[in-house]
Amino acid sequence: MTSHLRPKLLAASRSQLRRYISSAASQFQALDPPPTVSSRRVVVTGLGMVTPLGCGVETTWKSLIEGECGIRAITTEDLKMNSFDRETQLHTFDQLTSKVAAIVPCGTNPGEFNEDMWLRSKDHRSIARFIGFALCAADEALKDALWEPSKQKQKERTGVSIGGGIGSISDILDAAQMICEKRLRRVSPYFIPRILINMASGHVSMKYGFQGPNHAAVTACATGAHSIGDATRMIQFGDADVMVAGGTESSIDALSIAGFCRSRALTSKYNSNPLQASRPFDCGRDGFVIGEGCGVLVLEELEHAKERRAKIYAEVRGYGMSGDAYHITQPHTDGRGAILAMTRALKQSGLHPNQVDYVNAHATSTPLGDAVEARAIKTVFSDHAASGALAFSSTKGAIGHLLGAAGAVESIFTVLAIHHDIAPLTLNLTKPDPIFNDSFMPLTLSREMPVKSAISNSFGFGGTNASLLFTSPCSS
Repeated sequence: MTSHLRPKLLAASRSQLRRYISSAASQFQALDPPPTVSSRRVVVTGLGMVTPLGCGVETTWKSLIEGECGIRAITTEDLKMNSFDRETQLHTFDQLTSKVAAIVPCGTNPGEFNEDMWLRSKDHRSIARFIGFALCAADEALKDALWEPSKQKQKERTGVSIGGGIGSISDILDAAQMICEKRLRRVSPYFIPRILINMASGHVSMKYGFQGPNHAAVTACATGAHSIGDATRMIQFGDADVMVAGGTESSIDALSIAGFCRSRALTSKYNSNPLQASRPFDCGRDGFVIGEGCGVLVLEELEHAKERRAKIYAEVRGYGMSGDAYHITQPHTDGRGAILAMTRALKQSGLHPNQVDYVNAHATSTPLGDAVEARAIKTVFSDHAASGALAFSSTKGAIGHLLGAAGAVESIFTVLAIHHDIAPLTLNLTKPDPIFNDSFMPLTLSREMPVKSAISNSFGFGGTNASLLFTSPCSS
C-alpha cells in the first residue's frame, strides 16, 4: 500500500467507528429502563412434615415438645441392599462404625408414613423414597393452607422449591450392582428420574398443576433453608404469589452411611444406646446421627393471603447467606460464616439482635461444629445472649440430622415456636460444653415463653450457610 493512501484509510476507519458507536449508543438510550420491583412481604400459611418422630406436623411437634426421640438402632434391612446376597449384607453391616439412625416410622396407623400410599400405588411406582416424602409433606402443607387452586392463572402464579442433599443413593447402588453382574439391560427406565433431586419439585408441581417457578436447591445440609429463602425471594421479586418450599432426604442406606462413617462424621460411641446418641452441645458428643424426612412450607405474598383470609403462622423477615471459604467439611473456628449469615438475616429483617427471642441452632452433635456455632451465637447476640434473655436449642437430639431436609424441618419448628409460644428443648444435654455458663445455656426443657421473632440456622459441607428469620404475624 502506498504511503499517501494510508492516512485516508485510517481516517475513513475512524469515521465509521464513530458512526457505529453513535448508532449503538442511540439504540441503547432508546430502551426504556427495567420496571422497578417493589419488595413484597412473605408469610407462612401452611405446614407439612415427615420426620423420625412421626408423619404429620401435630404428631411431630407434640413428640418434640414432650422430649421424645426418634432415633433407633439400624438393622441389615435398613441398609437397602436387597440386590446383594445375605453374606455381603452382613459383612457390610459389621463394617459400619455407626449403627444408629433416625428413621421415619412407617405403617398404616395415624402418625406413620404410609408406604403403600406414597411409594407403591399405581401413580407412584416410579418415585424414590425422598420424592414420596415430599409428596406426603406437600399434601399436608397445601391442605393446611387451604390452597387448592383451580383457575389457570392461580396455578401459573404458584411454584415449587423443594431441594434435597443427596437423592437416592440406594438406587445408584442397585444399578451399579447390575453392571457388576452384567445385567445392564435390567436397569430400570425410571432409574434417572428416581435419582434426580429436582424430581421432588417436579412431581409436586405435576400433581397439582403448578406452573410457577420449579426450583431445587442442592446445598448439602443447608438445602432446606436455601429452598425456603430462595422461594421467599421469588415471591418478593414477583415471580409467584404462592410457593411450596422445603427440603427432603432419604439417605439411610449402606453406601451413604459408609461414606459418612469414613469421613468420621457419624457418632459411633452410642450404638448400644441409640436414644442417647444425638447430644448437641454436650461434652459427650462424637458425631451426628443420620436421619431422614421432609419439611414443606406454603409461602404466600401477604396481601394475597389476606385477600383469601388464610391462616398466617409467621412472616419470613430475613434470609442471610454466606460462605466459609475455608474447608470442605469443617467450619472455621472463628465462626465467621455463621456470624455473617445471622447478621445478614438480621439486617434484612430490620430487627436488632436483642429483639430475637429464640434461635434454632444447626448444632448437629459434632465436637467442632457445635462449639463454633455457640461462639457465633454469642458474638452476634452479645449481651442479649450473655444475659440469658435469648433462648436457643438444637432439635437434632430428637430427630438426628436430616441433611438436606434439616433446614426445612427446623424452620417449621421455629415457626411453631412462634405460633405456640413454646421454645423446644435440646435432648441429652447432661454435661454442657465448657463454652456455656449459667446464663448462656441451651434449653434442656421446652419453655413456654413469648416468641415474637426467631432464627433458624443451617450450615452445610462446602462451607455454605443460611439463616432464616421469622416473626409473629401480629406485625403483618
